[in-house]
Amino acid sequence: MHWQPWALAFATPFAVSSIHAQTLATDLAPVFVTATRTPAEAQTLPASVTVITRDDIDRLQSTSVPELLRGVAGLDIASNGGAGKATSVFLRGTDSDQVLVLVDGVRIGSATAGGAAWQDLPVDLIERIEIVRGPRSGLYGADAVGGVVQIFTRGGARAGVLPRASLSVGSQNTRGASAGMGGGVGAGWFDVGVSHRSTDGFNTCLGRTTPTYAGCYVEEPDRDGYRNTSGQLRGGWRFDGGATLDAKALRTEGRTYYDGSVYAGNATDFVQSVYGLNFKAPLNSTASLRAALGRSTDEQANLWEGTPGSHFDTTRSSASVQTDLRLGGTLLSLGVDHTEDKVESDTVYARKSRTDTGVFAEAQLALGAHALQFALRGDDDEQFGSHTTGSLGWSTALGERLRVYANAGTGFKAPTFNELYYPGFGNPDLDPETSTSVEAGMRGEYANSHWSLAAFENRIDDLIGYDASYVPANIDRARIRGLEADWRAQWGATSLAFALTALDPKNRSAGAYDGKLLPRRAKQTARIDFDQRVGAWQFGASLNAQSHRYDDQLNTVRVGGFATLDLRAELAFARDWTLALRVANATDKHYQTAYLFPQDGRTVLLTLRYSPSGR
Repeated sequence: MHWQPWALAFATPFAVSSIHAQTLATDLAPVFVTATRTPAEAQTLPASVTVITRDDIDRLQSTSVPELLRGVAGLDIASNGGAGKATSVFLRGTDSDQVLVLVDGVRIGSATAGGAAWQDLPVDLIERIEIVRGPRSGLYGADAVGGVVQIFTRGGARAGVLPRASLSVGSQNTRGASAGMGGGVGAGWFDVGVSHRSTDGFNTCLGRTTPTYAGCYVEEPDRDGYRNTSGQLRGGWRFDGGATLDAKALRTEGRTYYDGSVYAGNATDFVQSVYGLNFKAPLNSTASLRAALGRSTDEQANLWEGTPGSHFDTTRSSASVQTDLRLGGTLLSLGVDHTEDKVESDTVYARKSRTDTGVFAEAQLALGAHALQFALRGDDDEQFGSHTTGSLGWSTALGERLRVYANAGTGFKAPTFNELYYPGFGNPDLDPETSTSVEAGMRGEYANSHWSLAAFENRIDDLIGYDASYVPANIDRARIRGLEADWRAQWGATSLAFALTALDPKNRSAGAYDGKLLPRRAKQTARIDFDQRVGAWQFGASLNAQSHRYDDQLNTVRVGGFATLDLRAELAFARDWTLALRVANATDKHYQTAYLFPQDGRTVLLTLRYSPSGR
């Protein structure tokens, strides 16, 4: 594997409190980091936020990150088949590569294709996921047009050492295993974990060669399997005086099979890795300094019947220094980020690297019942020159149980290396895509329930489309409007949660596309979760429903809507031991989220889990 020099990247070293084990991912986590780059109470944030905890992951018995995100307010998923297949995550209707994805603060994703390999992230090694909806380029720079999703790997300071392990078997010859341990000794702490998951899968593409090519453009009716092996290591030390140093590493590798051709291959070997080093120190009673190093890689090697073909390896390295200053009721943050993308491939790119330096300032003010957040950032890109983005948010309490908020922000996304330089296809004269977004919302509590409601509009200009010569060009526009609702309640051993998204993702480009829906986005999605504990048993069900979508720009290829039902049960049969059963898509619904790429039918997964209390 080609190794690039270390550089620096922003990564947050703060812990976020988990929500109750019985609740679904919710907009009311006590502390949130991603929305502000500093710890902040989620209740006061002038933004729509969600956190998914480790308890949620265990309770839902999810086996992949796309499964976890499915049905979360504001999120939509489209996948080219089953486990390990290419997956797009649309946040508030924006493209998958218009969502900034961080792992422990480090940017991940492919610099050539754009977007993150969501399907390959190992669920067993994840502690929590934070989701911020709405543009955050004023804090993070490029790619945060639809929002930010930050994934935190397992680990935390504690006394003693606690092990953990799980084994699972299921349909399609699915097998899984994970093990790890974490703990603390004196001023130090650590966490180490490994996981493996494999499945024989099913035929994930109903490809056509006659009368016209469609889907994966071939007819190859076979099982398209997947395997993934991952490892994770975290550790840290607290020095006298309050300074902390922590390091983290995550590596996942494997192979996914699909239907393809000699040119495109029918399998891909992948390696994803993330490395980070973070330092924080108090400067005095009112100021602190943070700095971080980080590096991520995305390596893809295509194969045809086992014979190696083309490969695309990208490296993202970056640097960040941030100072936080508390002045009465105001928290002022000033920082500098530097990033570098590099490409290694047997495909010849006219340019194989680029850098960006961003300077940002953020102010968070508490004025009685009011809270204000202001962010401003300037990026100097080696290719695209200077770019300024920002955001302004406000929230206020109306009594003890209701809060309203509003925000506005701008965002931008830099073109990918494929869009710029792919031989015979790229256009090096492309400009970044830009966006302007507004949002208004409220959140509150009533009796044993929490709820939130938000309305938003995002206008995106200079979208990259294809001109008459099928060359990428800044010729498209989009206007995305939506409404999100989230409600959850807890009555003793019973919990109920509901999430709804109504989306109007319109193409506003000139010509035939004007007024058409953006491809692969459903206009309505809904999710209902029910959980009931009875003694040592816990039972649950999740209903996911989505309206139809279109698979093409002209809205001529319709993909039908669907509803799926997942059932689950757990038995705590001994101290620290749990036996869990999940029946996914219990009604064996046949459905697709991308044209001619079917999703899993009914599957069964049995898991034995060892997890000492207090982890």
